[in-house]
Amino acid sequence: MTKSEVRAVTLAKARLDDSHIIWDIGAGTGSISVEAALMASHGEVYAVEKKPEAVELIRKNMKQFDTPNIIVCAGTAPEALVGLPAPDRVFVGGSGGNFREILGYVYEKLPSGGRVVINAVALETLINAAEAVERYGFRAVEVSQISVARTADVGRVRMFRSHNPVFIISGEK
Repeated sequence: MTKSEVRAVTLAKARLDDSHIIWDIGAGTGSISVEAALMASHGEVYAVEKKPEAVELIRKNMKQFDTPNIIVCAGTAPEALVGLPAPDRVFVGGSGGNFREILGYVYEKLPSGGRVVINAVALETLINAAEAVERYGFRAVEVSQISVARTADVGRVRMFRSHNPVFIISGEK
């Protein structure tokens, strides 16, 4: 699950409004989808995920957080994106190795002014994402790195435990 601090920055980079159509590609547990659906309460979020166990988690989270404006799309991107309404905003949390194809399809479908936000943990994903957003002509590209550390009880004291850093790549068409 995406850490709450990372979700906050990811969602801020998207600049959502309450009626946006949003694609969440590689949605995982649906944590980004749920928060985006709550923010875009008059819009729709298409949570695209290929792993059956993750699809079930998304459905459970939809019920728990009362987000009927999430539509779960089980399948592999970019094929699972075909036929979806054109997005205003796109999140990419996982690509299954199809990053370039996914981003090419996203660029084709996004309207002018549409935004893409990509979360990457691996350096290879960061490099591929940064190269791809430039290759496809996204503007105002930014790369941020978020490090989260949380306290944990260690004996009689509290210490910070670091989590893996996350790179957030955002751009506008």
